[in-house]
Amino acid sequence: MRFGPRKFAVVAAIALVAGTAGGPTAAADRDHGLPLGPRGLPETRTVETLQPGVTLTTIVRGESDPADGWTVEVAVPGGDDPDPDAPPTAVADRAHADGLAGALSGKGFAARVEDVTTPAVADFAGGSLGFRVRIGLDADKAAANTLLTRVRAAGFTASAVFTGWDGASTDRGPWRVQVLTIDPKKFRGDLVGDFGPDIERRETTSVLARTRNATAGVNAGFFVLDPAAGAPGDPAGLGVYDGRLLSESTNGRPVFTFTADARHAGVDRYSWTGKVSGQGTTLPLDGINRVPGLVRNCGGTDDDLPTSHPLHDTTCTDPDELVAFTADYGAETPSGPGVEAVLDRQGRVTEVREPRGGALPAGARSVQGTGTEAAALRAMAVPGARLAVSGHLTDERGRPARIPQMAANGGPELVRDGRPHVTPQADGMVRPGDPSFYYGWAAKRNPRTIAGVDGHGRIMLATVDGRAVDSLGLSIAESAAVADSLGMESAVNLDGGGSTTMVVDDKVINHPSDATGERPVGDAILVLP
Repeated sequence: MRFGPRKFAVVAAIALVAGTAGGPTAAADRDHGLPLGPRGLPETRTVETLQPGVTLTTIVRGESDPADGWTVEVAVPGGDDPDPDAPPTAVADRAHADGLAGALSGKGFAARVEDVTTPAVADFAGGSLGFRVRIGLDADKAAANTLLTRVRAAGFTASAVFTGWDGASTDRGPWRVQVLTIDPKKFRGDLVGDFGPDIERRETTSVLARTRNATAGVNAGFFVLDPAAGAPGDPAGLGVYDGRLLSESTNGRPVFTFTADARHAGVDRYSWTGKVSGQGTTLPLDGINRVPGLVRNCGGTDDDLPTSHPLHDTTCTDPDELVAFTADYGAETPSGPGVEAVLDRQGRVTEVREPRGGALPAGARSVQGTGTEAAALRAMAVPGARLAVSGHLTDERGRPARIPQMAANGGPELVRDGRPHVTPQADGMVRPGDPSFYYGWAAKRNPRTIAGVDGHGRIMLATVDGRAVDSLGLSIAESAAVADSLGMESAVNLDGGGSTTMVVDDKVINHPSDATGERPVGDAILVLP
């Protein structure tokens, strides 16, 4: 029987010294509230026991700020791109921003040009990202939407945004943070990663939790969302479940690893390589359980385009690939031009499909080849021959690494050795020539999901609501400061935005930001009784 929730401590409506008007602070403010907004903001904390060794802490900090309001942000045509057909961007150089402001003025709109700055982090210098163009400021969203309609009617691309989402250190909030803490000294359940009945489909965190009768859970790693980028639901990075590596790594990016008993956890960086051998030949594998030719978040092999380095929310391509499949992928393997060798439990080739795609017999797996690799696989995959499919991980120093029991992909890293250590450049969130991506994804406040471990070895899973006026969300730099202030010695950002979800006792207890409600995701981290 599940241990019923028991509230054991409440700290209500007290003012705590935390943070400064100069920006997020580090360990000095631990135990004194979250480092968000000016000093002296009200902050409440409520702690509940969900089962032995598992607590839920709900933190509400700050108050509505009358200085914030709704404004119309106008996209800058062309931006820094010399191509006259380039799409509009949120931030651009001063000349293009001034040109847009002048065009708006000519249509009767009083536009302002604002310099967008962001703090320096471990591997990104920050500073000015460029300039944005805005019109109006109103406490009433309806008034901003009326203005937005006029701006669009005049031929401009624009949206209504709340200025509290910009990330200014002077904002007064509010913020809503919820933290699951799993203490391995008291925990007697299981902590698992779960992707549902198969990899290629998405399920909501609440459905995944309900199916496993979980006490609690949060969404986990990044995943394919658009069918044009692969199979929706496929982890866009390393996925390890009960010791089975079912999705290859985005090479070099951080992952959150943990064991079922919660006694071992941390933030690690891995690279993956694989191969298929047979008939005296060895061929390199490109991936596991994903659509051949499409590499979401990049970080694959040297022949991928446009890069083999991590590049977030980008789909790299490679027409010539070998991809291995297990029955975990779905009802059928991806169909299309190429060759597929179906293998039985002993690795014997039982069928060669051309074109590729179809159901796998019980206990079978397969390898698909596309482009030039199709011919190489065809020559190797003689019916009755044995093929050996293998792969291994290396750590960030290039040393062989054991496959963890559980791993959820993430990025960027937030905290290392008890100090904020934010790595958007290494992890692909800084796009060359595209400051608008960093502006929207990292510099601005968004809903966030964070995983980490504190100095006592306790696992912490946090969600932060955002894209709302009653919870502003966090920038990536603020996420690191909050993780640090909560006592995390190591931490990583998991999938956020509309994916951010926390479930407790079969109920979604945060406020997912998608207009349609809770978003189906690729996988989740679940606390089982």
